[in-house]
Amino acid sequence: MNYRIDKEGLYDRLSGWNGFMKKRVRLIACGGTALTLLDIKPSTKDIDLIVPDLAEYKYLIRTLEQLGYKPASGSGWARDDGFIFDLFPGKRVHFTELVESPLDKGNNTLIREFSHIYLGILNCYDLIITKLFRASSIDMEDCLLLIKNKKGDINIDKLVKRFKDTAYYDISETKVNKNLEHFLKLIKKEGLKW
Repeated sequence: MNYRIDKEGLYDRLSGWNGFMKKRVRLIACGGTALTLLDIKPSTKDIDLIVPDLAEYKYLIRTLEQLGYKPASGSGWARDDGFIFDLFPGKRVHFTELVESPLDKGNNTLIREFSHIYLGILNCYDLIITKLFRASSIDMEDCLLLIKNKKGDINIDKLVKRFKDTAYYDISETKVNKNLEHFLKLIKKEGLKW
């Protein structure tokens, strides 16, 4: 089955987790989850969350195990309801290591706070960077959607510099820089002005 979750469904799920927690956990939405929370996409099929603090990550995993979640993929956790929560510890999203912590000032925006769960959204620059490092056709489409919807908030020169700073530390620096070049051509082709 092709399960999808919308913004309210995600809030409901996190509210349920929150009811079992006794400690604070900060979650930073990334990927399609962030676009759903920003109302750019109506839903997402997988839930991508960064848990920057490693102690909070370990606590969250213990809590999820008590709630019946089991490892479902490299970073994924799921129960029998079809939803996979990809939980990325530290400042890594899939294989992309961010230059700065998502908890540093300006690197996330609060979207919802529960009694124990802080839910933020990764900044637009790092959202684009993490998607462009993978560069699937859906990732490219998502980046274009983000640019179109948040264009006034994104400085192309800052994006390029931050991308190159991130790529510098990646084993596939040349490859991911080509992804950026391709994306910049797509932006131009779409007629997006900066």
